[in-house]
Amino acid sequence: MSVDTGSAPERFEAALTDLDVPVTYAEPTEFDRALETIASEPAIGTPLPFDSVSLPDWVDDEPTPTSLESATTGITAASMGIADYGSVVLPATDEGAEQVSLFPDLHVAVVRLADIVSDMRTAIDRLGPRLRDGGSAIVATGPSATADMGALVRGAHGPTEVHVVVLEANGSVTTGEADE
Repeated sequence: MSVDTGSAPERFEAALTDLDVPVTYAEPTEFDRALETIASEPAIGTPLPFDSVSLPDWVDDEPTPTSLESATTGITAASMGIADYGSVVLPATDEGAEQVSLFPDLHVAVVRLADIVSDMRTAIDRLGPRLRDGGSAIVATGPSATADMGALVRGAHGPTEVHVVVLEANGSVTTGEADE
């Protein structure tokens, strides 16, 4: 847990830094270019619920089992960032956001600056109605890691690397999904 003081976005970035997770801030007009510098092909993704950005054409947004297996990068929307932990909330989607975030070695989570909350209590308060209505979400914190058998191993049950892209402005949401 980050003990740094400051705004929620500042604490979010500090917590991510503690987890060795790079952060890129991007205006919507810079989004495609930012992804080009972060992601490697083949890349898969799920549609982004933001008015101002979408996945570039070189990202497969209708992944199949074969493309999931061969992808090196998975790109998904995060409905929230949790500052105290550097966690991102990945809502379950019909397009398979869970698989896209877990199978490739690199997961790129895209979150709006306005959706970074200070703590887990606030996150749970926002998620509660969706979860009570039968929805689900993953709270992901950094790369997959385990030390069950001794030394720390990254990528045992998910991505070996995570990169967070924070949309700075005009990232309005086209569906209710990212607001929850």
